[in-house]
Amino acid sequence: MTDGVRTGDVRLGRIGKCVRVGVAVVGIGLLINGSVRASDDAWPFGPMSQYAGSVADDASITFTRISAQTDAGTTVDVPLNIEGAGVARAEIEVRIGEIVKDPSLLQSVADGWARKHPDRPKYVKLELIRDTTQLVKGRVEGPPTSEVLATWEVRK
Repeated sequence: MTDGVRTGDVRLGRIGKCVRVGVAVVGIGLLINGSVRASDDAWPFGPMSQYAGSVADDASITFTRISAQTDAGTTVDVPLNIEGAGVARAEIEVRIGEIVKDPSLLQSVADGWARKHPDRPKYVKLELIRDTTQLVKGRVEGPPTSEVLATWEVRK
């Protein structure tokens, strides 16, 4: 070992260093562009704004969920993640307006659940629900209120 270099080690050459710096500059440029001009649709080169910011002391906090009635006679909250129904909560939240106009879009949630969990009870009815919690002076004021935004009878 001489000058901090072990025998057999290869040093990164000038071209390798330039390529790495270039890739870093392009990545940083894409992040800046996405943060200034784009929305969450540009992820990973845009902001994930649903995680940003803080809530005022006197504000309403909304939470969107999907409730399902199953062929076993139970009512469950649909797990909105890739492992659950194959669709993430953010994908539902970004399309709330479209789902309210066309509740048949919820069919893909039931289909995803059935495909991923063939041994579990099937969904027969889905409801898109918005729960609203009111904050007063930074504290929860009463139980959340629920509003059914859309209902869909699942096709078999």
